[in-house]
Amino acid sequence: MKLVELSKDNSLMNHFIAELRDVEIQKDRMRFRRNLERIGEVAAYEISKKLKYKSSKVTTPLGIATIPKLTDQPVIGTILRASLPLHMGLLNYFDQADNAFVSAYRKHSKDGSFVIKLEYVSAPKLEGRTLILCDPMLATGQSMLLTYKEMMRFGKPRHTHLVAVLASRDGVEYMKAHLPANVTLWVGHIDEELTAQSYIVPGLGDAGDLAFGQKV
Repeated sequence: MKLVELSKDNSLMNHFIAELRDVEIQKDRMRFRRNLERIGEVAAYEISKKLKYKSSKVTTPLGIATIPKLTDQPVIGTILRASLPLHMGLLNYFDQADNAFVSAYRKHSKDGSFVIKLEYVSAPKLEGRTLILCDPMLATGQSMLLTYKEMMRFGKPRHTHLVAVLASRDGVEYMKAHLPANVTLWVGHIDEELTAQSYIVPGLGDAGDLAFGQKV
């Protein structure tokens, strides 16, 4: 697995992440969602540099222009519900992409432990295609890995790009240990601490609740 940490280069990505973390700006749900969406757009642009293109002729009002165009649209997959704004940012750029959706969540026990449960999967055929799978928070890495394995039931992609806004160092190492070489993990920023309850520190809190409101 290849790792790309986007915050290592100074860009507006860091500004968007700073606003996502800020407890005062977080009170504006619309802005929180929009920042997730913008980070999805940045990730889409960076991923687009790694895809295949072919020269195409385009007729302009004054002549013919030869321009490289994307040969195949990717499949964009999202883990419900927190990923929806991030997914939309990716879809804004890959606007002809097919889409996949997975319902994954933590089921907690009284002792504080949890298991990852999958309840719903919808996806097109993935054989030989490019898959982009997004989730804003990569804590332990278990949800992302389980979702990735579930996606493989629909065929083996040529390459898979995983997109997360924030990740823990432990989560990144977990993914490295369990994913093949044809996977690239794109992370906005890596935080070093993961609590006993598997929350990223300093992190930003619960992305789903901040984007869409608290759940029962």
